[in-house]
Amino acid sequence: MGSLLESEDHPQDVVLERGGRRVVTMDSARYVDATNTGTDVVVAASYIGVLPARLMAPHRPRAVIGHDGGIGKDAAGIQGLYYLEALGIPAVAAAGDSAELGNGADLYAEGVVSRLNILAEQCGVRQGMPIAEAAALLLDTDPTDAEPGTKVRREVVETSPSGRQVVVTDSIIFARPEDRDRNVLVTAGHTGRSGASFLLEFRPWGFICSDGGGAKNDSGTAGLQIVEAHGLAGASVSAATAAIGDAWSSYADGIIAACNEPARRRGVAVGMPAREAAHLLLADDPDGGSS
Repeated sequence: MGSLLESEDHPQDVVLERGGRRVVTMDSARYVDATNTGTDVVVAASYIGVLPARLMAPHRPRAVIGHDGGIGKDAAGIQGLYYLEALGIPAVAAAGDSAELGNGADLYAEGVVSRLNILAEQCGVRQGMPIAEAAALLLDTDPTDAEPGTKVRREVVETSPSGRQVVVTDSIIFARPEDRDRNVLVTAGHTGRSGASFLLEFRPWGFICSDGGGAKNDSGTAGLQIVEAHGLAGASVSAATAAIGDAWSSYADGIIAACNEPARRRGVAVGMPAREAAHLLLADDPDGGSS
C-alpha cells in the first residue's frame, strides 16, 4: 500500500498523501493519536459509536471514517457521527455488509458509505459512494461551515409544469418567502401543535413532516387538523420508517402515517411513500381550496 507507520501500540498505514495531507488506515479507533492531528483522514475500522468517537476526538483528525457496526439498537453503531459533527469533524460510516470490522485496509478498499454527518456531506460525500472515493474528497475538500450551530440543508427535488417545487429541508423553520402559497416542503420535524404554528406562519402550498412516533394522545400529528382549518394540505411520515430530523430520510424512505382532508383531496393516502405524496401535493386543490 504505502509507507507503514508502526509503533508498538498504534499501527497505521498511509494509503494516500498529497498537499501535506494523508489518508491513514488502521484497525481500531484506539490507534488514532497525535500524529493524525489536523491533516489526516483516519479510516479506523471500529464501529463509529460514541465511545470510539471519544477516543478519536481529542486528537482532532481532519476527518474520520469508521464502520457502522450494523447500526444496531438505538443506532448505537453510528452515534459518533453526530458527536464528531458537534466538534466540527466530518465523519462517515461504512455499511456493515460492505467491509470487515477491525480491518482498516478492507474498510478503505471495499467499504461503501452508509451514513455520514452534515460536515462530510458538505465535502461532497454521498451515501453509496466507495469509501476510497469518500476519503479522497475529505482529504481535498473543507466543509463549508464547521462552526457549532444550525446547518440549513435545502434541495429542490421536483418542479411541476406550473412552477411549483418540492423542496426538501430538515425543518419547517427553514422555509423561505418564496415557499409561501407555492412550494411543497418535505421536512422532518414533528407535526404537533408547535409545528402547526410554524406551518401557519410560513404557509407552504403543501407539507410533509414526521409523526414524532405518534406520542401521547397522538400529539405528534395534532397539527394536521389545526392547519386543516386554515386550508393547508399536509401529511406525516411514520418515524418508524424515516429518521426524525432528517428530511432526506423522510423523502426517500418515509411512509405516510397520517394526512388531513386537503391532502386527501389531492390524492394523498396513508401507506403511500412520501415521495409519491409530495408529488401529489403539487397539484391544485380539486375543490378549489387555497393553501
